[in-house]
Amino acid sequence: MATPIISFQDYGFQYMAQSAPTLHHINLDIYPGEKVLIAGTSGSGKSTIGSCINGLIPFAYPGRKTGRLLVGGKEPDKSSIFELSHTVGTVLQDTDGQFIGLTVGEDIAFAPENNCVPQDEMKELVERVAKLVDIDHHLEYAPHELSGGQKQRVSLAGVMVEDVKALLFDEPLANLDPAAGRTTIELIDMVHERTGAAVIIIEHRLEDVLWRSMDRIVLMDEGQIIADMPVAKLLAGRALIEHGIREPLYLTALRYAGVEIDEEMHPEHVEKLRLTEEHRAKVRGWYQSQKSHVGHGQAGEELLRVERLEFGYTPERRTLQDVSFTIRKGEMVSIVGRNGAGKSTLAKLICGFEQPLAGSICMGGRNLGGGDTIKERAASIGYVMQNPNQMISKPMIWDEVEMALVQSGMPREERQTRVEETLRVCGLYPFRHWPVSALSFGQKKRVTIASILVQRPRLIILDEPTAGQDYRHYTEIMDFLKELNGQGYTILMITHDMHLMLEYTPRAIVFSEGRLLADTTAARVLNDPDLVRAANLKETSLYTLSMACGIDEPQTFTECFIGYEQREGR
Repeated sequence: MATPIISFQDYGFQYMAQSAPTLHHINLDIYPGEKVLIAGTSGSGKSTIGSCINGLIPFAYPGRKTGRLLVGGKEPDKSSIFELSHTVGTVLQDTDGQFIGLTVGEDIAFAPENNCVPQDEMKELVERVAKLVDIDHHLEYAPHELSGGQKQRVSLAGVMVEDVKALLFDEPLANLDPAAGRTTIELIDMVHERTGAAVIIIEHRLEDVLWRSMDRIVLMDEGQIIADMPVAKLLAGRALIEHGIREPLYLTALRYAGVEIDEEMHPEHVEKLRLTEEHRAKVRGWYQSQKSHVGHGQAGEELLRVERLEFGYTPERRTLQDVSFTIRKGEMVSIVGRNGAGKSTLAKLICGFEQPLAGSICMGGRNLGGGDTIKERAASIGYVMQNPNQMISKPMIWDEVEMALVQSGMPREERQTRVEETLRVCGLYPFRHWPVSALSFGQKKRVTIASILVQRPRLIILDEPTAGQDYRHYTEIMDFLKELNGQGYTILMITHDMHLMLEYTPRAIVFSEGRLLADTTAARVLNDPDLVRAANLKETSLYTLSMACGIDEPQTFTECFIGYEQREGR
């Protein structure tokens, strides 16, 4: 029998700053050539598992261990992080924390350069790997000029230049648009086939990861392994739902229709599903029973108007071209599209971080181009950035969330009540006296959301609000935003999460290469194949399921699914 490349043997770990262990009695073997998905809610210990594998524990995060861990046959604490990097290549969730070079090309070349690879050979290697991840046209760019998804590709290229035995991906899809996420999974699959390296993926977007086959899923909760089994067996049960992980949408739809899921149905992927005529009939019957509930609400008066907006970071590169749309009071709208389409740039223009080359932005009927400062705009427009590390300025969580209220002169008792309320909703109240440095990337994201939500602005713009969030915290945050929306707050969300768009935002504005492609219902966006291709999205699995069941109105089927979830409080 093969020797595992990674072996946890009754392993436990407690961070120096923590009063209790994060990992308990972990027994896990990962063999050469395996593809393993590690899933679990935030704080379940899955990221700690990753840090043990790549050597960040104990070299960056010291603590006390029990049991034994072998990586490539060696105990990490008796090796070095440099030696471990030749065994395990890692793509971090926080891509900014992984950049070293001043340009994309330099960053990808870092490892071969340190390994004294001849320059001609190194250049050829960098260009080949960059082309594989579709970043070859950006080799001269500085990392800060890239979108979040493009940064992810650079990080992936940086580990692909090494001949490692295991590849560890910490939420590789967090900042990618749906089609780019699918491409990334295909790329990981290709690298796996070509190298034979073990692949370990830590990810919340379960359905997207399963675009390509995985050998097994390791499910974690409260620092322990709850399940370690083949994908089909885990999906057929209810362990994912019971432990706060969203199962693929098509499986949820089948359950709503009264279909029992079993392993023989091949539930790993919607296109592999083996449905009987009885299954299809149940889905069609459920659909007919839900059609009468489909309807659309009425929007209020105009709040934000964007007209003929033009912008470019350099004269020869236009990031936005002739963009016009209107947002009305009380709306909740998604802004979607491919990486680098200009979505985040649009948010910066609305907030005043950048100034347009042409066109106008009006708030409440008043042109914001008349001299409003960023601080003046912030009184009515709250912006939550994609990368939490670019927003946080205080060492302690409570101080960070309270900061804007202190600056506004709000009385202490009122501040305390509002901060506590916001921290509870964002799942941060137990950590209110913690230092920010002790938090995971996902927890930091919740801190930045809380720091904006606590101010109750008229318009809230969130750039990837659920990136790095498990289903439980995702739902808490989105339900809170929905509650705010119900109270009259207007919310714009830049997102790559198509389920978020479908479930929470009736309307979607679609961008591609700086142009507005569509302004329509969220359900229509993902049921229009031409629009999906143009915007680098992908059809929802509900679309595929409806067509497989003989339902020729996939948009209405999707609306029925979302409406049912909302009515039932799912």
